[in-house]
Amino acid sequence: MTQVVFYILPQSLDNEPEDVSAHFIQACAIAAFYYGQSNKVFIFTDNQQDAFSVDEYLWQFDGDSFVPHNLLGEGPRYGTPVEISWQPPTHPRQILINLSSNVPKFAINFQQIIDFVPASETLKIAARTRYSTYKKMGLTLSTHAVTNDNAVESTKKAED
Repeated sequence: MTQVVFYILPQSLDNEPEDVSAHFIQACAIAAFYYGQSNKVFIFTDNQQDAFSVDEYLWQFDGDSFVPHNLLGEGPRYGTPVEISWQPPTHPRQILINLSSNVPKFAINFQQIIDFVPASETLKIAARTRYSTYKKMGLTLSTHAVTNDNAVESTKKAED
């Protein structure tokens, strides 16, 4: 059964770059966590520009723990451990990190879906709609509040 975890984000995360959304930063931390557990991750965005932003942020992410990643269609034949795209995946993966404003039609193909409730009221409304859609799909749902103190550690705690 597919499990969905919604990360409820605080107003802002410490050390957040101005040009990167908090949920993009958290998505990169979660991708790094799952990569460290030998899982294949697919990060889905609304558009090409968002995919490029996530790709760029992953290149600048924690220098001590490089996360092999690429945009869909680049790199090795079956992709790197973390793929990013605004288009459906072409190969099976365990984890979907949804940065899209909608529930992807292919979401049911993943063992686990990570989604976000950003602090912005407009984005919260979209998150509530996605939550409702996942629920109607019969998926197992849970939430996890992220604080400035536990932004990176929150993934480990949500796994427990």
